[in-house]
Amino acid sequence: MKSTESANTQKLNDKMACWQVLLNHAFAHGDAVALWRLPNQSIQQLIISKTEKLLTEDATLEELSEGFLLAPFMAEERTFLAADYYFRFAEQTLKEPDSAAEINAHAWLKQLKPMDAAPVFYEKNTVAKDTSVKSDYVNLVNEAVQLIKSGAAEKIVPSRTKIIDASINLLEAFDKLCQRYPGAMVSLVSTPKHGTWLGATPELLVSLENQHIFKTVALAGTKAWTPGTDSKNVAWTQKEIEEQALVERYIISCFKKIRLRDYEEHGPKTIIAGNLMHLKSDFKVDMKETNFAQLGTVMLKLLHPTSAVCGMPKDLSLDFLLKHEGYDRELYSGYLGPVNIQQNTELFVNLRCLQWKKSSAQLYAGAGVTIDSVAEKEWEETEMKMNTLLSVIFENYTLSTR
Repeated sequence: MKSTESANTQKLNDKMACWQVLLNHAFAHGDAVALWRLPNQSIQQLIISKTEKLLTEDATLEELSEGFLLAPFMAEERTFLAADYYFRFAEQTLKEPDSAAEINAHAWLKQLKPMDAAPVFYEKNTVAKDTSVKSDYVNLVNEAVQLIKSGAAEKIVPSRTKIIDASINLLEAFDKLCQRYPGAMVSLVSTPKHGTWLGATPELLVSLENQHIFKTVALAGTKAWTPGTDSKNVAWTQKEIEEQALVERYIISCFKKIRLRDYEEHGPKTIIAGNLMHLKSDFKVDMKETNFAQLGTVMLKLLHPTSAVCGMPKDLSLDFLLKHEGYDRELYSGYLGPVNIQQNTELFVNLRCLQWKKSSAQLYAGAGVTIDSVAEKEWEETEMKMNTLLSVIFENYTLSTR
């Protein structure tokens, strides 16, 4: 009895041991898991969900229970993971519960048996398509530029993938990303339906703070960041400034569609996200003052997919991507994040991410193409974005690319 109590005490005190117990139990019972760390926070949060619930089209963010939401790029099927068990971690330990739900989760955890085996994450049983041939992507960008020059579009965001042959310790990789990218939403999600995804995204899509303050951002333009660079003195090209301005105008056009005039706009300013810099503008609305109780739900439908990951106009850009990209983006450039956890909702565009397989990983990246785009530079931008993950997870490891 004493040895069991000692083991239980150890798993509660040691974060990695606790994660191992929780994940092993979840995967053994077919449960889904979401682990995340919000930008500029130290707390890491984890839920275990017994079901992957497909939301109906009329489901509203504001009325969902506590949980985690996943939506693919083509967001017809949104998956909601209810927070059946919810835990918070600080430093290297499990935090004491401060709600009834956490108290129940801690009591449940104490009943679980310690397991020494490493968790076996869910792997989606699909054949990954590698679209990493440089000439193919250059041709795709040039096709997009020609469509833009015809006057039919202002911006298109073609993406590509790259498959690497490597084994990844996902829990260690998650921790490394949290340490290296404090301004990103870092997530590790594993479900029977979607498989396993790891990412560190800088782009907020919809935030509902204390259930009444709506926030979103316009994030675009990309430059490499080197240590010591002063973000206040970064010189942006006209192409990059216009690319970011297009996203701003897109958000404002969504406000106009619902006749919302009372919003705050701040920016653009240069932000650092990992090894990259972007231009960012912040938008904020008080839902009580504007008497718009379901603004989060309405704006989410209008915004996704944003011009930052699709293009403008949306329908024409989306049609171009579906016809020419040559692969299914799945959760890449969709959105994900906690919903109504401690009265806050934080949904992020799923960028700088990879889909995990047992002996490989598929990375994703896109570039905003405008009339001034140079295909070679857009290729280089996608390489930089993929390296956001690779430089942390593998450090000096030499990767073999299929």
